[in-house]
Amino acid sequence: MKFSCQQKDLASGINIVQKAVSTKTTLPILKGILLESHDGRLKLTGNDLSIGIETYIEANIDIPGGIVVSSRIFGEIIRKLPNAQVEIMVDDNHNVRILCEKSDFNLVGQAAVEYPELPEVEDLHSFEMQQDLLSNMIRQTIFAISQNDSKPILTGSLIKVEDNNITIVSIDGYRLAIRKARIDAQMNEQAVVPGKTLSEINRILGGYDGDETVKISFTEKHILVSVENVKIVSRILEGEFIQYEMIQPKEFKSEVLVKTSELQGSIDRASLMAREGKNNSIKLTIRDGSMHITSNTEMGSVDEEVMIALDGQDLEIGFNPKYLTDALKVMDCEDVIMKLTSSVSPCVMMPSDHENYTYIVTPVRIASAS
Repeated sequence: MKFSCQQKDLASGINIVQKAVSTKTTLPILKGILLESHDGRLKLTGNDLSIGIETYIEANIDIPGGIVVSSRIFGEIIRKLPNAQVEIMVDDNHNVRILCEKSDFNLVGQAAVEYPELPEVEDLHSFEMQQDLLSNMIRQTIFAISQNDSKPILTGSLIKVEDNNITIVSIDGYRLAIRKARIDAQMNEQAVVPGKTLSEINRILGGYDGDETVKISFTEKHILVSVENVKIVSRILEGEFIQYEMIQPKEFKSEVLVKTSELQGSIDRASLMAREGKNNSIKLTIRDGSMHITSNTEMGSVDEEVMIALDGQDLEIGFNPKYLTDALKVMDCEDVIMKLTSSVSPCVMMPSDHENYTYIVTPVRIASAS
């Protein structure tokens, strides 16, 4: 095997696939990146058996072939090389020589035939959508994925495609994020995709300008996401996702309209004091015309006032401030609506200008709540 390519292209390719390389495994070959050269391109693959990522870069192929190289050391070498032409040669004993200007490295590789192949995902159940739309949908829901492995199904997001609509849902037991959008997809499919996979998809999509088309394909056990020269294949989580429609409140006694940036800023400041307390909570005192955001701890207290428009009853309610700011950061709207019933009932938050995004958060008990 012998090929040459630009250092920056190779470094970029390594950065894309490296996130799928296993760091904790009993199979040493999974700690490597598979390099395969053919048809004037170099294919790089990372695979930890739950998620696999492959990408192509332009290369001059003198002798086609394949080799597995250590992801960590190979990646560090390539990133530290000068921005110039890199020449890589592999002999019959899997020894890898890397040449770039005055640098000359030798690495021990492993046979490409021993590297596990990525699962084949057919195009039978697939659809396309804009890259920036998918990226936004993930960004607005991924933070509500559970970090607790006691309920594995909640460590992923539900992606549901039905009658030209796509819905992404995340829930962790304390909050629920739902993002909907219209797409051109005459199919009914759904899958629960691991949070790690969605994080890597979003990271990769962030490298594009927003006009790219993403193709998503489902099988019974896998999901494939393709954009330009990158493919991401992931196992989907097994089991039944929570019937989230059943836990959405339908009736409310109070509705608040408030400036998103003002509410976020006030909660951010109040949370500085809340972090010093034992229960890390803030209290919202809602009266006609204003909302007071307070936190009292052993270190001191804070009172932030935000102007609001209230339709309904006055209310006092407590929250973990992080659960509010996580959603406010991704709302992408000038005004947010908060729908409330009581101090112990979930609060529904949504942008004032559309109904494509819904966030539901459970309150915390506060001693002075009435």
